[in-house]
Amino acid sequence: MARTNQKVVPQATAALDRMKYEIASEVGVNLKQGYNGDITAREAGRVGGQMVKRLIEQAERTMSGK
Repeated sequence: MARTNQKVVPQATAALDRMKYEIASEVGVNLKQGYNGDITAREAGRVGGQMVKRLIEQAERTMSGK
């Protein structure tokens, strides 16, 4: 079975990109538009981990009605 990496809500792409750059700035990771192969796995993981944390927090707030 072929797998695809498609977003459930394609319109969310821009919002996720903005979040990624905002978080990278907050945690001190220098992301730039385009290729970022020069950052370490640790830095990339820090940004991704914070993104997941925020997305979970947002989902919890939505589910609790706050």
